[in-house]
Amino acid sequence: MSAKALTEQLKGGLDAPICLTWELTYACNLQCVHCLSSSGRRDPRELDTAQVKDVLDQLRDLQVFYINIGGGEPMIRKDFFEILEHAESNGIGVKFSTNGTYITAENAKRMAAMNYLDIQISLDGVDAKTNDAVRGEGSYAASIAAMNFLRDANFGQFKISVVMTRHNVDQLDAFKALADEYGAQLRITRLRPSGRGADTWDELHTTQAQQRQIYSWLSQAGDNVLTGDSFFHLNALGESLPGLNLCGAGRVVCLIDPIGDVYACPFVIHEQFKAGSVLSEGGFAKVWKSSDLFLSLREPESAGACASCDSYDPCQGGCMAAKFFTGLPLDGPDPECVKGHGEELLKVAKLNIIPKPSMDHSRSIKVRVNV
Repeated sequence: MSAKALTEQLKGGLDAPICLTWELTYACNLQCVHCLSSSGRRDPRELDTAQVKDVLDQLRDLQVFYINIGGGEPMIRKDFFEILEHAESNGIGVKFSTNGTYITAENAKRMAAMNYLDIQISLDGVDAKTNDAVRGEGSYAASIAAMNFLRDANFGQFKISVVMTRHNVDQLDAFKALADEYGAQLRITRLRPSGRGADTWDELHTTQAQQRQIYSWLSQAGDNVLTGDSFFHLNALGESLPGLNLCGAGRVVCLIDPIGDVYACPFVIHEQFKAGSVLSEGGFAKVWKSSDLFLSLREPESAGACASCDSYDPCQGGCMAAKFFTGLPLDGPDPECVKGHGEELLKVAKLNIIPKPSMDHSRSIKVRVNV
């Protein structure tokens, strides 16, 4: 099957998501300025242990074989290892994202003994100055300490996850060298204007020149570097990059939030993109298979304002979340369109009411991380 044919098939949706993100909690001990879920305070409606296990059983029955767990900081939950073990017993692989502050020598060894477990350490700078400006004072040292614990425990290959900003693009070679030093795999992702990222977008999102720099680097040195669905809008610059080259929202991707609500994508936590709840009759399977929102997202789509662009096929119009939270039409160009088609529209959009994320669990205090 050709790449184009596969893309068209994925647009119609699958029987089960291949990229299901589950934010277990909004509680977090950091206050990252670009946090996509505006995490900080725990939501009192958070699913309890029994409810989480029930949803894992539902996912098993739907033959979901892999989930991405995040937050917030998922390791804050006292039942975190119990949840991991239940997923493992159901044959569900887990990749979880963490700021590293709760990884100790002891639990690194415990995780190294588990099957089907992948760990992703968040790091947004190769030095404390760059990283801590975004993630908080002490967070760089905490991430490095966690990486040392995992290496000492012989965990194997973990991942280093980097959100690309205009302040760390020049560090791509250094990020790759750091990952190689630890026997880790580098993953770079795009900054979205979601959560607190909406407030810091203008300051942090990459420039046009930096986007070309990222594309060039991935093309030349990006072997074994993961990007997920972050940079398919850059395909308009030339050869398509590896990864999911379409918006998978509601088709192959979705999010379960801490209270069990299901959204089309981790980057669009907004009522307009809420498909239902795992607590409703029929559970997750009914939401995935028959929610009006997901069925509509799987319908053939119009290229809209991008129809006349000869780069639409490779870039697919870019990221839905980036458009939505910058006030651009969903059938219009990406705000970071490398052809420049989003820039004029952004000037007009700033005069309109731009949607805000539905929830904000941020705390009002800055937190120093003690390592």
